[in-house]
Amino acid sequence: MQTERYSHGHHESVLRAHTWRTAENSVGYLLPHLRPGASLFDVGAGPGTITVDLARRLAPGRVVGVDASADVVAQAQAHAAAEGVTNVTFATADAYRLDAADGSFDIVHTHQLLQHLARPVDALREFRRVAGPDGLVAAREVDYAGIIIHPHIPALDDWLDLLLRMGRTNGGEPSAGRRLKAWARAAGFADVAVSASTWLFETDEQRAWWGGSWADRALHSSYADHALEQGIAERADLERISAGWREWAASEDGWLLMPHGEILARG
Repeated sequence: MQTERYSHGHHESVLRAHTWRTAENSVGYLLPHLRPGASLFDVGAGPGTITVDLARRLAPGRVVGVDASADVVAQAQAHAAAEGVTNVTFATADAYRLDAADGSFDIVHTHQLLQHLARPVDALREFRRVAGPDGLVAAREVDYAGIIIHPHIPALDDWLDLLLRMGRTNGGEPSAGRRLKAWARAAGFADVAVSASTWLFETDEQRAWWGGSWADRALHSSYADHALEQGIAERADLERISAGWREWAASEDGWLLMPHGEILARG
């Protein structure tokens, strides 16, 4: 059976990017379907910024966020406490075996998780079990092969090539967005509503933040570790990719678009 490894890891430069995520900038497709008092299970909650935002909107409904990393779960718990949000709890969990009874949550949500899994269809079947026949499963995934970057910087072509190769070697599928509909149908959902949205980074502040994050990730995160372990890059390649991100961030014309696929699945 194919195994998986999380390609990005939990270096500070990765979590810096993840903590930017909110319900508004990452879960817009789901927000019209939320109602106060509904329960939600968030799989792959990471540092909890999206989960806590959703908990605010669903209060007094019960919200549970889970992640595979105990350190990241601790960070999510601290974030919820600092924000004073009390209707959310966090725990470690395996996405294929959730500690929840059949049909025990109104909504099961995941964001940027399925791309890292070797068996995304099995995970979606598990989410379907927890949501039950009347519940809603919501998923959003980036499609890395569809990214558009301007201006053209050859080092960033190499960055993307490494990311795609590494993700697949680690058992996942970095271009998950385009596959969500097919995965949900394979998981047995009777009703799958499909949408798409983007992240755009182009202002001076956005470029400095995103480009700076990836300039660090290229050298210090699991992206670097896995590229070296797999023999698909040398340290000099990673240095050049890091410099490419800083070049992009410094360009006043810099523009980066990340497409995402989204599904709302039932039954």
